[in-house]
Amino acid sequence: MTGNPIFTIGHSTHSWEAFARLLSQHRVDSLADVRSVPASRFNPQFNRFALSASLHDVGIGYVFCGEELGGRPQDPACYENGRVRYDRMAETSTFRHGLASLKAKAANQRVVLMCAEKDPLHCHRTLLVARALANDGFDVLHVLPDGTLETHDQAMDRLLESYDLDSEGDMFTSREEFLAQAVERQTQRVGHVDDKREQRG
Repeated sequence: MTGNPIFTIGHSTHSWEAFARLLSQHRVDSLADVRSVPASRFNPQFNRFALSASLHDVGIGYVFCGEELGGRPQDPACYENGRVRYDRMAETSTFRHGLASLKAKAANQRVVLMCAEKDPLHCHRTLLVARALANDGFDVLHVLPDGTLETHDQAMDRLLESYDLDSEGDMFTSREEFLAQAVERQTQRVGHVDDKREQRG
C-alpha cells in the first residue's frame, strides 16, 4: 500500500444527508469529482456548485477532476468507432497528470473519488481510475450504498466472475490477462459512446 487508502463512491440517488453520512463514516477529508459533466438532473444536490457548498459546510474539500479523469474525454484518439477506450485514456498525458495530482492529495488526506453509478463495476472510476491507482500500489476501497467497503481486488474478482473468467488465472492465461479481457468487455457495456464520433467512424 502507498499512502492513505483512496475510496470511490457513486452518488446514485442518495439524499445529501445519507451521502454525507457515508463520507463521515469513512472519515473522508476531500472529494474528487471524476464526472465529465458534474451535474445531475434528477439529483440536483449533486450538481457541482451545490455539492461543493454542501461539502464545505461539513468540512470536506471538493476538487473537480472531470477534465483529466472523467469518462468522456475530449481527445478523439481515445475513441474507437465512437466508443471510449480506457486503455488509450490511461496513456494520455492529461490522464497521467490528473492521476499524479490525485496521488499527491492522497499523501496527506483521505480522498474519495465520486461519480454517479451505484455499482463500482458500472463506472469508469473503477474500470479506469481505480485500476490505475491499484496498479501503482494504492489501496483502493469502494464504498457501497450501504456503507460497506469492497476492496478493489474483490471488485475485480466480481468482474471476472461475471464473465466466467478464473480469478486466479490458469496455465495459459494470467489473472492480469483475464482482467484486461474483462475490463474491455465491461467497457463495451458501460463505457461512454459519442454518437457523433460513431457516425464519423
